[in-house]
Amino acid sequence: MIQSMTGYGKSVVTFKEKKIHVELKSLNSKALDLSTRIAPLYREKEMDIRQLIAKTLLRGKVDFSIWVEKDAATDAAQINAALVDNYYRQLKAIAAKSGMPEPQDWLNILLRLPDVTSKTEAEELDGEEWQAVSQGIEEALAALVEFRKQEGAALYKKFTEKVGNITALLASIEPYEKARVEKIRARIVEGLKQIPDVEYDKNRLEQELIYYIEKLDINEEKQRLANHLKYFRETMDDAPGQGKKLGFIAQEMGREINTTGSKSNNAEMQNIVVKMKDELEQIKEQVLNVL
Repeated sequence: MIQSMTGYGKSVVTFKEKKIHVELKSLNSKALDLSTRIAPLYREKEMDIRQLIAKTLLRGKVDFSIWVEKDAATDAAQINAALVDNYYRQLKAIAAKSGMPEPQDWLNILLRLPDVTSKTEAEELDGEEWQAVSQGIEEALAALVEFRKQEGAALYKKFTEKVGNITALLASIEPYEKARVEKIRARIVEGLKQIPDVEYDKNRLEQELIYYIEKLDINEEKQRLANHLKYFRETMDDAPGQGKKLGFIAQEMGREINTTGSKSNNAEMQNIVVKMKDELEQIKEQVLNVL
């Protein structure tokens, strides 16, 4: 069954003192257009991440984000207590020797001195953490695909309704089509009768009428449109990834409807054609969102 290209997926994986957040958003696009925002620790795995996403999401404008939330206690800068004590003793000795008064705000001064505080050493990504990250990406992808399936089910319902409407409208043309042929014949014959002193070959007239009516015949267009409608339904039931094909089928449906309208030469039939065009336009708008 069809899927939408619109989707959203999110996951949170806990690894030691970290919470690893993964988020995916997708909209419609002609191809896979992937943008990434990756936490520095995982940037070395960007190509692996892209391949993982591309394998699951065939098309769409996709935004991928991964960031880390750490425990504040473990992420705090470390204070070198021994160095602070050494600085304190040196400053007191200098103040005593020079006769200068000691500062009242010792702590503020000492914390500004070089190397008193230091951040934790740079992290390195190990296999265990990457496995946890991969699991988070897989979970977010699965959530996005499920979202796409739900949106796809709504599109499937809408398309089924619109295709059914076009099928019913196509069938409603038939009574007008039969009456139209007789009206054309009667109008031409009546017009000839209105012209005085005109003689014409009835056999020749009949041949010309047949030729003219054949040019206005829409049986082939009706049959082709019916086949396209059937093929559209069948394609919706195929495996995901049929969006482009559905778009092509909709274009072919439009050609047959337009030709039917140009051949109609009947107000009632042309009104029906306008309604079919309206239904098809709604299909074309939404088919752009199909994967």
